Amino acid sequence: MFNTLIRTSFGPFFVILIVLTGSVWGESDNRPNVLLLLVDDLKPTLGCYGDEVAVSPNIDRLAAMGMRFDLAYCNQSVCMASRYNLMLGSRSSSTGFYSFGTQFREVYPDAITLPQHFTNHGYVAHSMGKVFHIGHGNTNDDASWSVPHLKDKVIEYLVPESNHRQLTREEALFTNEFSKPIRSLPRGAAWESPDVLDEAYADGRIATHAIDRLRSLSQDSDQPFFLAVGFVRPHLPFSAPKKYWDMYDRDSLPMPEFEEAPEGAPEFAVKRGGEITAFKPVPTDTAVFQDDLKRDLIHGYYASVSYMDAQLGRVLDELEKLGLVDNTIILLWGDHGWHLGDHGSWTKHSNHEQANRIPIIIYAPGVTKSGTRTRQLVETVDIYPTLASLAGLSKPAAPQPIDGVDLTPVLEEPKKRIREYAYHAYKRGGYLGRAIRTERYRLVQWEPHSVGKTEYELYDYEKDPLETINFADSKPDVLARMIKLLDQEPKAKKQVEKRRR
Repeated sequence: MFNTLIRTSFGPFFVILIVLTGSVWGESDNRPNVLLLLVDDLKPTLGCYGDEVAVSPNIDRLAAMGMRFDLAYCNQSVCMASRYNLMLGSRSSSTGFYSFGTQFREVYPDAITLPQHFTNHGYVAHSMGKVFHIGHGNTNDDASWSVPHLKDKVIEYLVPESNHRQLTREEALFTNEFSKPIRSLPRGAAWESPDVLDEAYADGRIATHAIDRLRSLSQDSDQPFFLAVGFVRPHLPFSAPKKYWDMYDRDSLPMPEFEEAPEGAPEFAVKRGGEITAFKPVPTDTAVFQDDLKRDLIHGYYASVSYMDAQLGRVLDELEKLGLVDNTIILLWGDHGWHLGDHGSWTKHSNHEQANRIPIIIYAPGVTKSGTRTRQLVETVDIYPTLASLAGLSKPAAPQPIDGVDLTPVLEEPKKRIREYAYHAYKRGGYLGRAIRTERYRLVQWEPHSVGKTEYELYDYEKDPLETINFADSKPDVLARMIKLLDQEPKAKKQVEKRRR
């Protein structure tokens, strides 16, 4: 059973996907259910990934049940685009969806999203929490779901001093409230830690809704389900109940090891300022962060991970109680990584390792073996075809590009290799950076939108895991080999026109 499998072994993973494969559907229809667990801004700061500080027992137990992907990468390190990558199975450079405010149905009106592929095969599809990115001019996709999506908050405060009961900049963005200039609104706090119940914040409420929905869905033995549950922490602000902050010794938290730009890297390639400065008391210049502030932010991130993990655990517990574990595919996915001061950067929005490496964990009854791991390089876009394959559905064929590959052979045999590199892209400073990550190297090719020359970054993770040096000039043979690999990829599409607010 779920508890037994989880408690007897432990394994690492950052993205969670649950497929229910039990006999609850009757002998006439034993297709597995799917539980897709999406976590906002989650990097592999998890016990199962080897983080000795993180308190993440529930994700750890999921990893102990299935397979952890050690070299999993998002296709773009920003929420909206990454969630399009997941739901469409398309890389950003294949569609032109790089930025907020782009609507995929305006370009692909007949697109078949991941949940739609399941409903087209007789599933019912439900969602709650943060699944598609809603905010910054983007909306939910109603056509993807059998019933209306259940939305909750991303920006949330309980302490009056955190926002003085006023609409803050980030809250306006996440609620598509553009009646006032965003810069004219006050900043909300970067963190708070009131002594409250878990359901006082959105992730606790979403877990409760997921439990209720599972109970309801389990009563229908005629139709399998696809349930997407999106948790918002550890996205800023780090609003989490006090007991999760108390799990950590603030003075023992890991501080960034290297806070400079990589030697020889283009200046525009390094993230500075941005999202983190939208919260108080963060200064606009990240170069002047004091150690106390860094420690507060790192503490908040870890506390938020533990809070989210506890809510996710409640959902897993309910699966066991309902007897659904043996007939459910579970997949855990972090939408992108997160900088915690490395390179002097905070949040995401770069092509560096910390912004792009994510946790992906898959439990597929009858396919995965308990507590396995693989170093196969994988991408977010692989999730769509993999889930379809695991559920016995037809291979995805849609109006939009399907860029992912089926990972089932790797789930069956962890040493199996089906691709040589993972691919991702990000736009910065008038350039589009397309990147490939092999087991040892990462190449980033920065192409100017108009004026300028092509720039390169090359990192060697065997010799320089912290990305302190750009080896593009000193390793010409490796650079040429990596460029040849990247040249196999199609030319990137230009940015799709944004919807006007």
